[in-house]
Amino acid sequence: MQRGGGMHRLVIEVDGQLLQLLEREAKVHHLSLEGECLRRLQGGEGHSPYLLALLAELRADDEQRRARDSDQLA
Repeated sequence: MQRGGGMHRLVIEVDGQLLQLLEREAKVHHLSLEGECLRRLQGGEGHSPYLLALLAELRADDEQRRARDSDQLA
């Protein structure tokens, strides 16, 4: 993941039950599905264990990628 300005695209796979939950909550909060996901990731909702695990996995993947990239530059 890059830091700084601008938006970056993130594609994830979620099971049907989680997708339905996110869509339902998006309607409740008058947001798009993307808006609801952003709201949750920004802490507007009690952190879901699933989202926390997903975020940890994404961070670990990013760290591995950075380490691999820095090894290739050395």
